[in-house]
Amino acid sequence: MNSKETILVVDDIETNIDILNDILSNQYDIMVALDGDSAISFAIENMPDLILLDIMMPKIDGYEVCKKLKSHPKTINIPIIFTTARTDEDSIEKAYDVGGVDYVCKPYKPKELHARVSMHLKMNRLLRDLQRSKKQLTRLASKDPLTGLFNRRYFKAFSNNIISHAKKRLQPIGLIMLDIDDFKLINDTYGHSVGDMVLVSVSNMLQSIFNKKDILCRYGGEEFVILLPNRTLAESKDFAILIQDELNSLYVPYNDTHISITASIGVSMVKVDKEDRIESAIDRADEALYAVKEKGKNSIKVKI
Repeated sequence: MNSKETILVVDDIETNIDILNDILSNQYDIMVALDGDSAISFAIENMPDLILLDIMMPKIDGYEVCKKLKSHPKTINIPIIFTTARTDEDSIEKAYDVGGVDYVCKPYKPKELHARVSMHLKMNRLLRDLQRSKKQLTRLASKDPLTGLFNRRYFKAFSNNIISHAKKRLQPIGLIMLDIDDFKLINDTYGHSVGDMVLVSVSNMLQSIFNKKDILCRYGGEEFVILLPNRTLAESKDFAILIQDELNSLYVPYNDTHISITASIGVSMVKVDKEDRIESAIDRADEALYAVKEKGKNSIKVKI
């Protein structure tokens, strides 16, 4: 069973609080603050689903409380309904100007209050669902669904941001491209499901040894690319050697046997003093990789 949504009632008059509690407590959890400062602290710490905020209060009024809540990153999206006996247009307009979503006049009409609270809570739930969906879509659009690594499109865009950052500091950037040897033969011999197992195994291995600053990508098919921010050529080559060693000890089980995995690896550097984009470094690593393929595979070549 879902827990009740929480409403923070902010009012310095206990009678008003009692009335709101009587009207709403059967459906919602009611929390109370008797002044503006307490309301701000409570909202930031507890994140209520909605706030009913009186305008006229000592020290700081409801308008100022609303401004502060709307300027705080944690509470900016909490819907705030103003409650007051004022009905003049200036007061109502100011309530909306400072960030309120609605305005309820005293004395309260229970059905009207319920309807307004319910509507804004529903709208806020829909907004949260939309934001979650957008985040999920962004994640799905940036990741390869099989391996969970960044996909080619996102990798290129993100890498160019890394290059821009490195250019300002003249920091080196290494790049490794690897291509699983004889991957078509693996697919043809054992089937595509086993080929997928090989890709996932290689991906998991790479993730187990990479630095958190490195950017891993399934570039396409059986190709993987790794961007190595702030790594020299020697460090990049050392990492390529580590990858090769790990691959040579990696086996994918199949029935009563296992499949060994090797890869051809090309290493290059982004020329941060001349290049603004990743493509040229990828091309150099790709050339090095295919030079390895032509000479027997399962080796490393550098092209800068």
